[in-house]
Amino acid sequence: MEAQNGSCGGAPVVLNVYDLTPMNNYLYWFGLGIFHSGIEVHGMEYGFGAHQFPASGVFEVEPKSCPGFIYRRSVWMGTTDLSRAEFRSFIENLAGKYNGNTYHLISKNCNHFTDDVCKSLTKKSIPGWVNRLARVGSFFNCLLPESIQVSTVRHVPTQSAFSDDDMDSVSSSVLGDSDLGELDQHLLPSSTADVHSIDVPPNLAKDLL
Repeated sequence: MEAQNGSCGGAPVVLNVYDLTPMNNYLYWFGLGIFHSGIEVHGMEYGFGAHQFPASGVFEVEPKSCPGFIYRRSVWMGTTDLSRAEFRSFIENLAGKYNGNTYHLISKNCNHFTDDVCKSLTKKSIPGWVNRLARVGSFFNCLLPESIQVSTVRHVPTQSAFSDDDMDSVSSSVLGDSDLGELDQHLLPSSTADVHSIDVPPNLAKDLL
């Protein structure tokens, strides 16, 4: 983890970064790579993933152990004075802006979520290299394959990590029913979501209530 400079009380806010592909072992040293990130606060890690329903895509897992990704490093972002209860209220409010069916590889991915959290809690942005793929992609969007431009990443913590041969699946893998059963154990409810008004499987709705 990077040096914890200037920390003086409050709950630590830590960015945990994961590799989505072994190719990052080479790309990382050129300031490139394809990364997932989660934000660790008050002993739990929070991330954002895709599913096909208009309900929260924000989930929580044990720090540095998000299933399906390869942990790379942690970055100290600062501290927050929010209590555990205050932070829970904050993250559930934010979850209302990050529905699983709004996930987009270029314009609204997991790193946009962690950046939003960091800016709110510490007034700092996440390091630029974490989400450089999305920034480059949005600038050259007209050159990207149509499947990447318009599709969302159906990736959740229960799926396996990508291999070099699996990169094409980044924009096309679909969340299956078996994945929903495990994902809904970690999904956060949105404080503004009306789960009774959307068509979701019973096991997902039960967890969101």
